[in-house]
Amino acid sequence: MPDATAQKKFSCPACGGEAQWNPAKKLLVCPFCGTTSPAQAELNASGEQVIVEHDLVAALRGIPDDQRGWQAQKISVKCQSCQAISVFDPGRVGQRCDFCGSTALVPYEEIKEAFRPESLLPMKLAEDAVRDAIRRWYGTRWFAPNKLKHAALTDTVKGLYIPYWTFDAQVHADWTAESGYYYYTTESYTDANGRSQTRQVQHIRWEPSAGSLDHFFDDELVPASRGVQPLMLRKIEPFPTTKELVPYNSGYLSGWVVERYQIDLVAAAKEARDEMDRELERLCSAQVPGDTQRDLEVESNYSGQTFKHILVPIWLLTYNYGASHYQVVINGYTGSIAGAYPKSWVKITFAVLAALAAAGIIALLAHH
Repeated sequence: MPDATAQKKFSCPACGGEAQWNPAKKLLVCPFCGTTSPAQAELNASGEQVIVEHDLVAALRGIPDDQRGWQAQKISVKCQSCQAISVFDPGRVGQRCDFCGSTALVPYEEIKEAFRPESLLPMKLAEDAVRDAIRRWYGTRWFAPNKLKHAALTDTVKGLYIPYWTFDAQVHADWTAESGYYYYTTESYTDANGRSQTRQVQHIRWEPSAGSLDHFFDDELVPASRGVQPLMLRKIEPFPTTKELVPYNSGYLSGWVVERYQIDLVAAAKEARDEMDRELERLCSAQVPGDTQRDLEVESNYSGQTFKHILVPIWLLTYNYGASHYQVVINGYTGSIAGAYPKSWVKITFAVLAALAAAGIIALLAHH
């Protein structure tokens, strides 16, 4: 990989070394002499920190060049195994992929620089707290092999920033449906012993219904990561993007690996619209009166559509156990954890046998 010189570094005011963002202190900290300094947020003309919501329709026609790039020199590599594109400071030499551990890394040259994030959530959890949280999490995985809980898996935990898109929209929806109301009649029948009996029979009376609603979608999240499994990310959401974001500043990323988005704006906007449509159908369905319903149709009108490209912090643990690959993901802001882990067939077998034995005892007691 060719050498590169940083165009913008965050120098220590005491010794001149390159400072790195420290989530525990919420400051830039020099790894050489320990001196701390704040990350200076960039301000608008009025001296205010502003997070801009971009017009979606206008952006889909073309993102201007002045909103691209990282504001500091970065090096990009692509993992041939998991396809994640990692972006990091020039001084760092990447030996393994931070997402899957593969050594199959190749330089990645962009035809055009990436759309720069508008804002981010600063890393809030320090590494030692994350390691303790992972150990506690593994301690509650009852079917994990015993030796997994004692293995030094936390040695491979890595802090990362991953990309998200957020979407806002004001929606007016009109709906029509058929509302079903239950009613009952009594009917007579003859049972197996030849005796006459009566029973209640349920029927449905169908009536047309209609209505409308207005709903605002605020920061509908769409992950743009390839390195982290989407289902894992959904389990550690939400990220508090409506109130806790700060304007983008490359100082927060100093010393951290960043994943470049690989789900572009067009694909992300479609995914967000599909999710909004599903939520609208659910909201309209909840308005339909009656005991049951059918033939729900929703017509929606979207307006005020905006988006942001943001970065959120995670801690990622990737490891192999036997022939299988596993990930554990920790929300770097809230501490939520989700992950996969190997299962002990011995423990599962004993659990099944214990359940069967308990069921047998209960049945025996009930019989007597």
